[in-house]
Amino acid sequence: MSQNGKKILIVDDEAAIREMIAIALEMAGYQCIEASNTQDAYSLIVDEQPSMVLLDWMLPGTSGIEFARRIKRDDRTAEIPIIMLTAKGEEDNKIIGLEAGADDYITKPFSPRELVARLKAVLRRSTPQGMEDPIEVEGLVLDPVCHRVTANNSALDMGPTEYRLLQFFMTHQERAYSRTQLLDQVWGGNVYVEERTVDVHIRRLRKALGPVHEHLIQTVRGTGYRFSTKAS
Repeated sequence: MSQNGKKILIVDDEAAIREMIAIALEMAGYQCIEASNTQDAYSLIVDEQPSMVLLDWMLPGTSGIEFARRIKRDDRTAEIPIIMLTAKGEEDNKIIGLEAGADDYITKPFSPRELVARLKAVLRRSTPQGMEDPIEVEGLVLDPVCHRVTANNSALDMGPTEYRLLQFFMTHQERAYSRTQLLDQVWGGNVYVEERTVDVHIRRLRKALGPVHEHLIQTVRGTGYRFSTKAS
């Protein structure tokens, strides 16, 4: 009963609570990653790009609320849904949590079944329409669920970075992106990668696409690259 490999980040400084949540979610078919503080949590968000963050209100150092605000302020992470976990049941705290950008709010103690049900509801609301549907352009098909790219029904062989680049381009067609923007969107700003690395991966992606589809990845002089079906 897999949930398409959806990855949930659990941020709580109490190991026993993280374990209890992880067991419940893994039984429901989710993958779990864990952090006990916001520094570790932020690195995991950028590197692993989880589908959701379960965030404890009371954390050492930066509070869960401050951290939620930070996630929502950052363009790279703003779309990730957050459920706040807290022992604070008062109404005004719920309002503070929701205003900070949380999508839902669960008061401890909660049952694992309730958590899974609420999590599914938030994920349903927050998965943009079509994000799990295959994208097709001129016989080139990218299937996000199977993580597979085919050209005229033949599987294409490409590395994970080329796949992510292509997925970004196919979901953001006809717009030019600079190398810096591509680094932020595809590699995540946590990584030190030189801009010319983008050019290397663009070359590899074109090679993987082959003569029929390589023209879709266009070089925009003085700017960067765009994915377009129109002649450049």
